Amino acid sequence: MRGVAYLEADWRREALRTNLWVVPAVEALGIVVLFAATHALDRAAYDGHLALPSWVLSGTADAARQILTTIAAAIITVVGIVFSITIVALTLASTQFGPRMLRNFIRDRGTQLTLGTFVATFFYAVLVLVSVSPGPHGDFVPHLSITVTLALTVVDLAVLIYFINHIATSIQLPQVIASIARDLAREIDAQGRQECPPPGHRETGPSCDDLLTLIGGSGAPIPTPDNGYLQVIRHETLLKIATEADAVIHLPHRPGHFLVRGDTLAVVWPPEAAAYVTRSLKRGHVTGPYRTLTQDVSFGVDQLVEIAIRALSPAVNDTFTALTCIDWLTDCLCRITTGWHPQRIRRDRAGRVRVIVYQADFDRLVQRGFEKIRQAGHGMPAVMIRQLDGLIKIMQQTTIPERLQVLIDQASMIQRSNLLSVPEKADRDDVERRHTAILALHQQLTHNPPAA
Repeated sequence: MRGVAYLEADWRREALRTNLWVVPAVEALGIVVLFAATHALDRAAYDGHLALPSWVLSGTADAARQILTTIAAAIITVVGIVFSITIVALTLASTQFGPRMLRNFIRDRGTQLTLGTFVATFFYAVLVLVSVSPGPHGDFVPHLSITVTLALTVVDLAVLIYFINHIATSIQLPQVIASIARDLAREIDAQGRQECPPPGHRETGPSCDDLLTLIGGSGAPIPTPDNGYLQVIRHETLLKIATEADAVIHLPHRPGHFLVRGDTLAVVWPPEAAAYVTRSLKRGHVTGPYRTLTQDVSFGVDQLVEIAIRALSPAVNDTFTALTCIDWLTDCLCRITTGWHPQRIRRDRAGRVRVIVYQADFDRLVQRGFEKIRQAGHGMPAVMIRQLDGLIKIMQQTTIPERLQVLIDQASMIQRSNLLSVPEKADRDDVERRHTAILALHQQLTHNPPAA
Protein backbone atom coordinates (compact mmCIF):
# COMPACT_ATOMS: atom_id res chain seq x y z
CA MET A 1 0.00 0.00 0.00
CA ARG A 2 1.20 3.51 -0.74
CA GLY A 3 0.59 4.70 2.83
CA VAL A 4 2.68 1.90 4.32
CA ALA A 5 5.41 2.35 1.73
CA TYR A 6 5.47 6.07 2.55
CA LEU A 7 6.01 5.32 6.23
CA GLU A 8 8.87 2.92 5.54
CA ALA A 9 10.52 5.39 3.13
CA ASP A 10 10.02 8.10 5.74
CA TRP A 11 11.94 5.97 8.25
CA ARG A 12 14.86 5.65 5.82
CA ARG A 13 14.91 9.40 5.26
CA GLU A 14 14.78 9.97 9.00
CA ALA A 15 17.72 7.61 9.56
CA LEU A 16 19.79 9.56 7.02
CA ARG A 17 18.67 12.93 8.30
CA THR A 18 19.42 12.36 11.99
CA ASN A 19 23.18 12.81 11.77
CA LEU A 20 25.71 15.52 11.06
CA TRP A 21 27.74 13.87 8.29
CA VAL A 22 25.42 13.12 5.34
CA VAL A 23 24.85 16.70 4.17
CA PRO A 24 28.55 17.73 4.55
CA ALA A 25 29.56 14.56 2.67
CA VAL A 26 27.14 15.33 -0.19
CA GLU A 27 28.36 18.93 -0.38
CA ALA A 28 31.99 17.73 -0.39
CA LEU A 29 31.25 15.45 -3.33
CA GLY A 30 29.54 18.33 -5.11
CA ILE A 31 32.53 20.58 -4.53
CA VAL A 32 34.82 17.97 -6.10
CA VAL A 33 32.69 18.11 -9.26
CA LEU A 34 32.86 21.92 -9.19
CA PHE A 35 36.65 21.82 -8.79
CA ALA A 36 36.98 19.38 -11.69
CA ALA A 37 35.02 21.78 -13.91
CA THR A 38 36.90 24.96 -12.94
CA HIS A 39 40.26 23.18 -13.04
CA ALA A 40 39.56 21.95 -16.58
CA LEU A 41 38.73 25.51 -17.66
CA ASP A 42 41.90 26.83 -15.99
CA ARG A 43 43.97 24.18 -17.80
CA ALA A 44 42.38 25.15 -21.11
CA ALA A 45 43.20 28.82 -20.44
CA TYR A 46 46.77 27.93 -19.42
CA ASP A 47 47.29 25.98 -22.66
CA GLY A 48 45.91 28.89 -24.70
CA HIS A 49 42.71 27.15 -25.81
CA LEU A 50 40.43 29.49 -23.85
CA ALA A 51 40.36 33.13 -22.79
CA LEU A 52 39.03 33.77 -19.28
CA PRO A 53 36.67 36.74 -18.66
CA SER A 54 38.11 40.01 -17.42
CA TRP A 55 36.50 39.65 -13.97
CA VAL A 56 38.63 36.59 -13.18
CA LEU A 57 41.42 37.39 -10.72
CA SER A 58 45.05 37.25 -11.86
CA GLY A 59 48.35 37.05 -10.02
CA THR A 60 51.46 35.04 -9.37
CA ALA A 61 51.72 31.53 -7.94
CA ASP A 62 53.08 32.85 -4.62
CA ALA A 63 50.16 35.27 -4.25
CA ALA A 64 47.72 32.48 -5.09
CA ARG A 65 49.23 30.19 -2.45
CA GLN A 66 49.07 32.96 0.15
CA ILE A 67 45.42 33.75 -0.61
CA LEU A 68 44.35 30.10 -0.59
CA THR A 69 46.27 29.30 2.59
CA THR A 70 44.68 32.27 4.38
CA ILE A 71 41.18 31.33 3.22
CA ALA A 72 41.61 27.66 4.18
CA ALA A 73 42.90 28.59 7.65
CA ALA A 74 40.08 31.07 8.22
CA ILE A 75 37.41 28.61 7.06
CA ILE A 76 38.60 25.76 9.27
CA THR A 77 38.67 28.17 12.21
CA VAL A 78 35.08 29.19 11.54
CA VAL A 79 34.14 25.50 11.24
CA GLY A 80 35.46 25.01 14.76
CA ILE A 81 33.39 27.98 15.99
CA VAL A 82 30.25 26.69 14.27
CA PHE A 83 30.80 23.25 15.79
CA SER A 84 31.28 24.81 19.23
CA ILE A 85 28.07 26.82 18.89
CA THR A 86 26.25 23.64 17.87
CA ILE A 87 27.57 21.77 20.92
CA VAL A 88 26.47 24.62 23.21
CA ALA A 89 23.00 24.58 21.64
CA LEU A 90 22.77 20.81 22.13
CA THR A 91 23.86 21.16 25.76
CA LEU A 92 21.22 23.82 26.40
CA ALA A 93 18.60 21.67 24.70
CA SER A 94 19.48 18.66 26.81
CA THR A 95 19.33 20.68 30.02
CA GLN A 96 16.23 22.73 29.33
CA PHE A 97 14.12 20.52 27.08
CA GLY A 98 15.26 17.01 28.02
CA PRO A 99 17.75 14.60 26.45
CA ARG A 100 15.17 13.25 24.01
CA MET A 101 15.09 16.65 22.28
CA LEU A 102 18.74 16.33 21.16
CA ARG A 103 17.79 14.41 18.03
CA ASN A 104 15.53 17.29 16.95
CA PHE A 105 18.54 19.61 16.93
CA ILE A 106 20.89 17.10 15.31
CA ARG A 107 18.42 16.57 12.45
CA ASP A 108 18.07 20.32 11.91
CA ARG A 109 18.74 20.97 8.25
CA GLY A 110 20.07 24.50 8.81
CA THR A 111 22.87 23.29 11.07
CA GLN A 112 23.80 20.50 8.65
CA LEU A 113 23.87 22.85 5.66
CA THR A 114 26.03 25.35 7.53
CA LEU A 115 28.60 22.73 8.53
CA GLY A 116 28.51 21.28 5.02
CA THR A 117 29.03 24.65 3.33
CA PHE A 118 32.10 25.50 5.38
CA VAL A 119 33.60 22.02 5.04
CA ALA A 120 33.03 22.09 1.27
CA THR A 121 34.67 25.52 0.93
CA PHE A 122 37.70 24.36 2.95
CA PHE A 123 37.95 21.24 0.80
CA TYR A 124 37.74 23.31 -2.39
CA ALA A 125 40.43 25.75 -1.20
CA VAL A 126 42.78 22.86 -0.39
CA LEU A 127 42.22 21.26 -3.80
CA VAL A 128 42.91 24.56 -5.56
CA LEU A 129 46.01 25.12 -3.43
CA VAL A 130 47.39 21.70 -4.37
CA SER A 131 46.75 22.38 -8.06
CA VAL A 132 49.13 25.38 -8.11
CA SER A 133 52.27 23.86 -9.65
CA PRO A 134 55.10 24.48 -12.14
CA GLY A 135 54.35 23.91 -15.83
CA PRO A 136 55.94 24.03 -19.27
CA HIS A 137 54.73 27.63 -19.78
CA GLY A 138 55.62 28.86 -16.29
CA ASP A 139 53.75 28.31 -13.05
CA PHE A 140 50.22 27.00 -13.44
CA VAL A 141 47.89 29.30 -11.48
CA PRO A 142 44.17 28.34 -11.54
CA HIS A 143 42.82 31.90 -11.72
CA LEU A 144 39.19 30.89 -12.25
CA SER A 145 39.32 28.43 -9.34
CA ILE A 146 40.80 31.11 -7.06
CA THR A 147 38.00 33.48 -8.06
CA VAL A 148 35.43 30.81 -7.26
CA THR A 149 37.13 30.26 -3.90
CA LEU A 150 36.70 33.93 -3.02
CA ALA A 151 33.06 33.76 -4.14
CA LEU A 152 32.50 30.74 -1.88
CA THR A 153 34.05 32.68 0.98
CA VAL A 154 31.47 35.44 0.51
CA VAL A 155 28.75 32.77 0.49
CA ASP A 156 30.19 31.36 3.73
CA LEU A 157 29.91 34.79 5.35
CA ALA A 158 26.21 34.93 4.45
CA VAL A 159 25.73 31.39 5.73
CA LEU A 160 27.45 32.28 9.02
CA ILE A 161 25.08 35.22 9.55
CA TYR A 162 22.13 32.94 8.74
CA PHE A 163 23.42 30.28 11.16
CA ILE A 164 23.75 32.70 14.06
CA ASN A 165 20.19 33.91 13.49
CA HIS A 166 18.97 30.35 13.00
CA ILE A 167 20.47 29.09 16.27
CA ALA A 168 19.17 32.10 18.19
CA THR A 169 15.69 31.36 16.83
CA SER A 170 15.67 27.58 17.04
CA ILE A 171 16.60 27.35 20.74
CA GLN A 172 13.64 29.52 21.76
CA LEU A 173 11.20 27.33 23.63
CA PRO A 174 8.03 28.23 21.65
CA GLN A 175 9.88 27.44 18.43
CA VAL A 176 11.05 24.07 19.80
CA ILE A 177 7.52 23.17 20.88
CA ALA A 178 6.03 24.22 17.55
CA SER A 179 8.67 22.21 15.67
CA ILE A 180 7.90 19.05 17.64
CA ALA A 181 4.18 19.58 17.10
CA ARG A 182 4.68 20.03 13.34
CA ASP A 183 6.63 16.77 13.14
CA LEU A 184 3.94 15.02 15.17
CA ALA A 185 1.16 16.42 12.94
CA ARG A 186 3.06 15.29 9.85
CA GLU A 187 3.36 11.76 11.25
CA ILE A 188 -0.34 11.70 12.18
CA ASP A 189 -1.23 12.70 8.62
CA ALA A 190 1.16 10.07 7.22
CA GLN A 191 -0.34 7.29 9.31
CA GLY A 192 -3.83 8.44 8.37
CA ARG A 193 -2.97 8.16 4.69
CA GLN A 194 -4.30 4.63 4.31
CA GLU A 195 -5.81 3.25 1.14
CA CYS A 196 -9.40 2.13 0.98
CA PRO A 197 -10.05 -1.39 -0.32
CA PRO A 198 -10.48 -1.42 -4.09
CA PRO A 199 -13.93 -1.95 -5.61
CA GLY A 200 -14.89 -5.60 -5.54
CA HIS A 201 -12.46 -6.36 -2.72
CA ARG A 202 -13.55 -9.39 -0.76
CA GLU A 203 -12.51 -10.68 2.63
CA THR A 204 -12.04 -14.42 2.99
CA GLY A 205 -10.99 -16.79 5.72
CA PRO A 206 -11.42 -16.35 9.48
CA SER A 207 -12.04 -12.88 10.89
CA CYS A 208 -9.44 -10.95 12.86
CA ASP A 209 -11.14 -11.75 16.19
CA ASP A 210 -11.33 -15.46 15.37
CA LEU A 211 -7.67 -15.48 14.38
CA LEU A 212 -6.63 -13.77 17.61
CA THR A 213 -8.48 -16.48 19.51
CA LEU A 214 -6.68 -19.19 17.53
CA ILE A 215 -3.32 -17.47 17.93
CA GLY A 216 -3.82 -17.05 21.66
CA GLY A 217 -4.72 -20.69 22.07
CA SER A 218 -2.36 -22.50 19.73
CA GLY A 219 -0.01 -19.95 18.15
CA ALA A 220 3.75 -20.45 18.27
CA PRO A 221 5.66 -17.61 19.96
CA ILE A 222 8.82 -16.26 18.31
CA PRO A 223 11.38 -14.79 20.75
CA THR A 224 13.00 -11.40 20.28
CA PRO A 225 16.56 -11.81 18.92
CA ASP A 226 17.83 -8.38 20.03
CA ASN A 227 16.93 -5.96 22.78
CA GLY A 228 16.10 -2.32 22.15
CA TYR A 229 13.22 -0.11 21.11
CA LEU A 230 11.05 -1.28 18.26
CA GLN A 231 11.51 1.56 15.78
CA VAL A 232 9.83 0.42 12.57
CA ILE A 233 7.55 -2.41 11.46
CA ARG A 234 7.95 -3.23 7.78
CA HIS A 235 4.37 -4.16 7.10
CA GLU A 236 4.82 -5.05 3.44
CA THR A 237 7.72 -7.35 4.26
CA LEU A 238 5.74 -9.07 7.01
CA LEU A 239 2.79 -9.47 4.67
CA LYS A 240 5.02 -11.13 2.10
CA ILE A 241 6.56 -13.44 4.72
CA ALA A 242 3.16 -14.44 6.09
CA THR A 243 1.77 -15.07 2.59
CA GLU A 244 4.73 -17.24 1.59
CA ALA A 245 4.38 -19.26 4.82
CA ASP A 246 0.57 -19.40 4.52
CA ALA A 247 0.44 -18.14 8.10
CA VAL A 248 -0.85 -15.32 10.26
CA ILE A 249 1.64 -13.15 12.17
CA HIS A 250 0.49 -11.29 15.26
CA LEU A 251 2.77 -8.59 16.69
CA PRO A 252 1.78 -7.69 20.28
CA HIS A 253 4.20 -4.73 20.31
CA ARG A 254 4.06 -1.42 18.47
CA PRO A 255 6.89 0.96 17.52
CA GLY A 256 8.09 2.66 20.70
CA HIS A 257 7.88 -0.43 22.90
CA PHE A 258 11.09 -1.74 24.44
CA LEU A 259 11.88 -5.32 23.47
CA VAL A 260 13.79 -7.59 25.83
CA ARG A 261 15.87 -10.37 24.29
CA GLY A 262 14.00 -13.64 24.63
CA ASP A 263 10.61 -12.00 25.10
CA THR A 264 7.82 -12.70 22.60
CA LEU A 265 8.29 -10.65 19.46
CA ALA A 266 5.51 -12.26 17.43
CA VAL A 267 3.05 -15.15 17.54
CA VAL A 268 2.49 -17.29 14.44
CA TRP A 269 -0.46 -19.45 13.50
CA PRO A 270 -0.42 -22.24 12.50
CA PRO A 271 2.53 -23.31 14.65
CA GLU A 272 4.02 -25.36 11.79
CA ALA A 273 4.89 -22.12 9.97
CA ALA A 274 6.90 -20.71 12.88
CA ALA A 275 10.23 -22.10 11.66
CA TYR A 276 9.99 -20.34 8.29
CA VAL A 277 8.74 -17.10 9.82
CA THR A 278 11.51 -17.12 12.45
CA ARG A 279 14.20 -17.28 9.76
CA SER A 280 12.69 -14.33 7.89
CA LEU A 281 11.21 -12.16 10.64
CA LYS A 282 14.35 -10.11 11.19
CA ARG A 283 13.71 -8.42 7.82
CA GLY A 284 10.29 -7.29 9.00
CA HIS A 285 11.27 -4.91 11.80
CA VAL A 286 14.00 -2.56 13.02
CA THR A 287 15.14 -2.11 16.61
CA GLY A 288 17.48 0.52 18.02
CA PRO A 289 18.68 2.23 21.20
CA TYR A 290 16.12 5.04 21.07
CA ARG A 291 12.57 5.83 20.02
CA THR A 292 11.76 7.66 16.80
CA LEU A 293 8.66 9.49 15.66
CA THR A 294 8.26 7.31 12.58
CA GLN A 295 5.23 5.04 13.16
CA ASP A 296 5.27 6.11 16.85
CA VAL A 297 2.79 8.92 17.38
CA SER A 298 2.98 8.36 21.15
CA PHE A 299 6.61 9.51 21.11
CA GLY A 300 5.66 12.94 19.77
CA VAL A 301 2.99 13.26 22.45
CA ASP A 302 5.51 12.21 25.10
CA GLN A 303 7.99 14.86 23.92
CA LEU A 304 5.46 17.66 24.36
CA VAL A 305 4.36 16.25 27.71
CA GLU A 306 7.98 16.04 28.89
CA ILE A 307 8.57 19.72 28.15
CA ALA A 308 5.35 20.60 29.97
CA ILE A 309 6.11 18.67 33.16
CA ARG A 310 9.67 20.02 33.21
CA ALA A 311 8.22 23.53 32.99
CA LEU A 312 5.82 22.77 35.86
CA SER A 313 8.55 21.40 38.12
CA PRO A 314 9.44 23.54 41.19
CA ALA A 315 12.96 24.06 39.83
CA VAL A 316 11.68 25.72 36.63
CA ASN A 317 8.15 26.94 37.50
CA ASP A 318 7.35 28.11 33.95
CA THR A 319 3.58 27.84 33.69
CA PHE A 320 3.30 29.59 30.32
CA THR A 321 5.52 27.00 28.62
CA ALA A 322 3.24 24.27 29.94
CA LEU A 323 0.22 26.14 28.56
CA THR A 324 1.90 26.32 25.15
CA CYS A 325 2.48 22.56 25.21
CA ILE A 326 -1.18 21.98 26.09
CA ASP A 327 -2.25 24.14 23.14
CA TRP A 328 -0.17 22.13 20.67
CA LEU A 329 -1.22 18.83 22.21
CA THR A 330 -4.83 19.89 21.73
CA ASP A 331 -4.19 20.60 18.05
CA CYS A 332 -2.54 17.21 17.50
CA LEU A 333 -5.25 15.31 19.37
CA CYS A 334 -7.87 17.09 17.24
CA ARG A 335 -6.07 15.73 14.17
CA ILE A 336 -6.19 12.24 15.64
CA THR A 337 -9.90 12.68 16.36
CA THR A 338 -10.86 13.69 12.83
CA GLY A 339 -8.51 12.00 10.35
CA TRP A 340 -6.39 9.31 11.95
CA HIS A 341 -7.17 5.78 10.77
CA PRO A 342 -4.10 3.58 11.23
CA GLN A 343 -4.46 0.10 9.81
CA ARG A 344 -4.20 -2.79 12.23
CA ILE A 345 -4.81 -5.63 9.78
CA ARG A 346 -2.95 -6.50 6.57
CA ARG A 347 -4.58 -8.84 4.05
CA ASP A 348 -3.13 -10.65 1.08
CA ARG A 349 -4.52 -10.36 -2.43
CA ALA A 350 -7.02 -13.11 -1.75
CA GLY A 351 -8.49 -11.13 1.15
CA ARG A 352 -7.14 -13.33 3.95
CA VAL A 353 -5.80 -11.75 7.14
CA ARG A 354 -2.03 -12.22 7.26
CA VAL A 355 -0.63 -9.64 9.69
CA ILE A 356 -2.18 -8.25 12.86
CA VAL A 357 -0.30 -5.44 14.58
CA TYR A 358 -0.86 -3.48 17.77
CA GLN A 359 -1.76 0.20 17.38
CA ALA A 360 -2.01 2.97 19.96
CA ASP A 361 -5.66 3.97 20.16
CA PHE A 362 -7.39 7.30 20.76
CA ASP A 363 -8.07 6.53 24.43
CA ARG A 364 -4.43 5.89 25.24
CA LEU A 365 -3.16 8.93 23.37
CA VAL A 366 -5.60 11.22 25.21
CA GLN A 367 -4.46 9.74 28.51
CA ARG A 368 -0.79 10.24 27.61
CA GLY A 369 -1.47 13.82 26.59
CA PHE A 370 -3.40 14.88 29.70
CA GLU A 371 -2.71 12.74 32.75
CA LYS A 372 0.95 13.49 33.49
CA ILE A 373 0.40 17.21 32.95
CA ARG A 374 -2.61 17.10 35.25
CA GLN A 375 -0.53 15.38 37.91
CA ALA A 376 2.34 17.86 37.54
CA GLY A 377 -0.11 20.80 37.54
CA HIS A 378 -1.71 19.76 40.83
CA GLY A 379 -2.97 22.94 42.51
CA MET A 380 -2.47 25.15 39.42
CA PRO A 381 -5.82 26.56 38.19
CA ALA A 382 -4.30 28.02 35.00
CA VAL A 383 -3.13 24.59 33.86
CA MET A 384 -6.47 22.99 34.73
CA ILE A 385 -8.42 25.64 32.85
CA ARG A 386 -6.24 25.31 29.75
CA GLN A 387 -6.60 21.53 29.81
CA LEU A 388 -10.37 21.81 30.09
CA ASP A 389 -10.42 24.31 27.22
CA GLY A 390 -8.42 21.80 25.18
CA LEU A 391 -10.86 19.01 26.00
CA ILE A 392 -13.72 21.22 24.78
CA LYS A 393 -11.98 21.77 21.44
CA ILE A 394 -11.33 18.04 21.01
CA MET A 395 -14.87 17.19 22.03
CA GLN A 396 -16.31 19.56 19.42
CA GLN A 397 -14.68 17.42 16.71
CA THR A 398 -15.65 14.06 18.19
CA THR A 399 -18.66 12.06 17.04
CA ILE A 400 -17.98 8.66 18.64
CA PRO A 401 -19.69 8.18 22.03
CA GLU A 402 -16.84 6.09 23.46
CA ARG A 403 -14.35 8.85 22.69
CA LEU A 404 -16.62 11.46 24.22
CA GLN A 405 -16.66 9.39 27.40
CA VAL A 406 -12.84 9.29 27.47
CA LEU A 407 -12.75 13.08 27.30
CA ILE A 408 -15.41 13.41 30.00
CA ASP A 409 -13.38 11.09 32.26
CA GLN A 410 -10.33 13.32 31.84
CA ALA A 411 -12.42 16.40 32.66
CA SER A 412 -13.77 14.70 35.79
CA MET A 413 -10.25 13.89 37.00
CA ILE A 414 -9.21 17.51 36.48
CA GLN A 415 -12.25 18.70 38.43
CA ARG A 416 -11.49 16.32 41.32
CA SER A 417 -7.91 17.59 41.39
CA ASN A 418 -9.28 21.13 41.43
CA LEU A 419 -11.50 20.46 44.46
CA LEU A 420 -8.67 18.74 46.34
CA SER A 421 -5.71 21.00 45.60
CA VAL A 422 -6.85 24.59 44.89
CA PRO A 423 -7.27 26.49 48.17
CA GLU A 424 -8.81 29.70 46.79
CA LYS A 425 -12.57 29.46 46.20
CA ALA A 426 -12.58 31.96 43.33
CA ASP A 427 -9.98 29.88 41.50
CA ARG A 428 -11.92 26.69 42.14
CA ASP A 429 -15.04 28.34 40.73
CA ASP A 430 -13.18 29.34 37.55
CA VAL A 431 -12.13 25.74 36.95
CA GLU A 432 -15.60 24.45 37.83
CA ARG A 433 -17.23 26.74 35.28
CA ARG A 434 -15.08 25.19 32.54
CA HIS A 435 -16.02 21.73 33.80
CA THR A 436 -19.69 22.63 33.74
CA ALA A 437 -19.31 23.86 30.15
CA ILE A 438 -17.81 20.48 29.18
CA LEU A 439 -20.70 18.62 30.79
CA ALA A 440 -23.19 20.82 28.92
CA LEU A 441 -21.38 20.24 25.63
CA HIS A 442 -21.34 16.51 26.26
CA GLN A 443 -25.06 16.57 26.91
CA GLN A 444 -25.62 18.50 23.67
CA LEU A 445 -23.44 16.20 21.58
CA THR A 446 -25.06 13.10 23.05
CA HIS A 447 -28.56 14.21 22.10
CA ASN A 448 -27.66 16.06 18.88
CA PRO A 449 -24.47 14.55 17.44
CA PRO A 450 -22.85 16.52 14.58
CA ALA A 451 -22.82 15.08 11.11
CA ALA A 452 -19.83 12.81 10.57
